[in-house]
Amino acid sequence: MIYIKNDCNKPQFNLALEEYVFNYLDQFDEIFLLWINEPTIVVGKHQNTIEEINTQYVKENNINVVRRLSGGGAVYHDLGNLNYTIISKNKGSEGFDFKTFSQPVIEVLADLGIKAEFTGRNDIVIDGKKFCGNAQYMKKGRVLHHGAILFDVELDVLAKALKVSQDKIVSKGVKSVRSRVTNIKDYLKEDITIEEFKELLLKHMFKDKEDMEVYELTEEDLKSINKLMEERYMTWDWTYGQSPEFNIRKDRRFSSGKVEIFIDVDNGFIKDIKFYGDFFGHGDLKDVEEKLVGAKYSEDEIKGILKDIDVGYYFSGISQDELLKAIID
Repeated sequence: MIYIKNDCNKPQFNLALEEYVFNYLDQFDEIFLLWINEPTIVVGKHQNTIEEINTQYVKENNINVVRRLSGGGAVYHDLGNLNYTIISKNKGSEGFDFKTFSQPVIEVLADLGIKAEFTGRNDIVIDGKKFCGNAQYMKKGRVLHHGAILFDVELDVLAKALKVSQDKIVSKGVKSVRSRVTNIKDYLKEDITIEEFKELLLKHMFKDKEDMEVYELTEEDLKSINKLMEERYMTWDWTYGQSPEFNIRKDRRFSSGKVEIFIDVDNGFIKDIKFYGDFFGHGDLKDVEEKLVGAKYSEDEIKGILKDIDVGYYFSGISQDELLKAIID
């Protein structure tokens, strides 16, 4: 395992760094990163950005908005949030394994006298309150796992910046965003800074390693990362995307996440279709969308198209029949 030291607080750079390391430093079996963003909302790969944020509040408070490569829901970052990334070979499994990668955080907190546990599909909680959400991205036998740890985040800002849908709040059994999350700092017996917590997590990751190898980014690395940042993570198209004009909107919540579908139907045929949501999955959803464009908006025709698509690959934990019902019902 190598550690890539990164003190940049710019979210567009940090996400570009992740992607670059994942794609091009494949000579290393495992890579570990720790990073902190200035105030930012990071939306999941499949989400409709406009529907996840409080646009006016975000603009007035100069909060960055960026999209990541992995699925899942939107999260708020600020200088009190510590993000960690583990990149490794995918050990023979095509499914998402959040629990294993979350273990180092749970173990560090145990050393600090705090009992944390993994719950649901991708959360770590203390006393039932979430302080860390996790997401993953897989490609060509490698997995990128990242988690956002609430250490000492401005939770009131988080609650105002994220425009969480009411069905998500109800499904969690509580009435507000603020009551669902917590900071690690509130549970510490002895006060420590986020930098000190960062060092504890770093030491824990390398405790069984004889030497911690630190990889220094080269000028060539930085040139490529900055190019990726400018061409992807700083663009409106990547962050907000092109939403279709639609006359049908469907949404369905599954145990593996919410799927929201925008469909433009003209004379009974699908002119355009777009999938959004906080679900996880592999591949590019355009593959699915393009196959459905031009199809008759009927159960039989759509079912026939979905039969030739590995639905579970694109929508993890969602069956062909479930997706069909979400589109038609």
